[in-house]
Amino acid sequence: MRYANDFRRGAGLAMGLAAVALLAVAADEAKQTIDARGLTFQTPKSWKSSPPASSMRRAQLTVEPAEGDDYPAEMIVYAFPGGAGSVEQNLARWQTQFKDEQGNPPKIESNKVRGKNVEVTRAEIRGEYHPPQFPGQAPQPVRKDARMLAAIVMGDDASYYIRMIGPDRTMTKLRPEFDEMLKTIQIGN
Repeated sequence: MRYANDFRRGAGLAMGLAAVALLAVAADEAKQTIDARGLTFQTPKSWKSSPPASSMRRAQLTVEPAEGDDYPAEMIVYAFPGGAGSVEQNLARWQTQFKDEQGNPPKIESNKVRGKNVEVTRAEIRGEYHPPQFPGQAPQPVRKDARMLAAIVMGDDASYYIRMIGPDRTMTKLRPEFDEMLKTIQIGN
């Protein structure tokens, strides 16, 4: 009887370990690698990649909105050889694109995280989003109650700027996946 119980416990443990292994494989299968020409990272396959809309963009993805939100989240990866200002200058520029209830730029939160082979500055801000307008492009609407999750990666040959903007509810839901993506960022091969 004792041996039968030990066998059942061992079989149960083996089945549990097999289930964990299957979940790990399924989690890996649910990812896609995005090549932003010099910078790579992994995202969930549900984040739809499309050809970049301009030569300044290295990658472009959209994510379906959460229930109740009326537009998707959009993530764009820009790269600038030689950089485009300091990290602080870029954070300040992004901050001016948002307004709080009083019409002032809200606080932008930032911290350093580690990618695969590079340090990443992660930023987050919430408020009314006023997209920059560019000549030759259709004007973008002001978005109330929006959130931006962003990252800056300073490389030797280029600096990379990742901005993901969408409705607050959608972006709050995407925050854990965005943070997991940051851990996979890699410059070069």
